[in-house]
Amino acid sequence: MAEQIEFKFDTQLLIDGENLDEDEIDSYIREHFEGDSLLAVGDDTLIKIHFHTNKPWEILEYAQSIGDIYDVVVENMQRQADGLKG
Repeated sequence: MAEQIEFKFDTQLLIDGENLDEDEIDSYIREHFEGDSLLAVGDDTLIKIHFHTNKPWEILEYAQSIGDIYDVVVENMQRQADGLKG
């Protein structure tokens, strides 16, 4: 078994909305959720989020509150590291 990963869920999604601000979204996620490897990039109508966390549902809930989410992918990196299907 591989070493324990601190934040095991690789969470990726797109947010479709209006007046989105990648800097505000980045700051909000950093201040309110535990995790690492955050990327929040895009423009005022489409933002891509990439975040490692143990509570991906919190990120999905937040993102849905500011726009419409789609192309959601949540992968269990611990299972992958352990040689299992993630």
